[in-house]
Amino acid sequence: MIGNLGRTPELTVLDNGKKVSRFSLATNEIFKATNGEKTQKTDWHNIVVWGRNAEIIQRYAGKGKQIAVEGKLSARSYQDKEGVKRVITEVIVNEVVLLGSKDANGTT
Repeated sequence: MIGNLGRTPELTVLDNGKKVSRFSLATNEIFKATNGEKTQKTDWHNIVVWGRNAEIIQRYAGKGKQIAVEGKLSARSYQDKEGVKRVITEVIVNEVVLLGSKDANGTT
């Protein structure tokens, strides 16, 4: 998937020392609607990145940064504060590529 970060990634170091970064990714699809007008549809994806890639994404990619990710879909369930069962689908990332031009800080 190629998209833009919806928020700055949050890096968490777990008790076992593993690092994980979570953020949302917006992907856009442009198509012609039935009336012939160009329309853009934005989908939001929950992204999970582990290890060294989590460090890289947290350090070099902020809100709005364009990236490419490769990974697999994973669904999990949990109970919210009210005891309601919720299901969340996430992309567990294997590879990440920073895209776009360099920003004012000189990072890509």
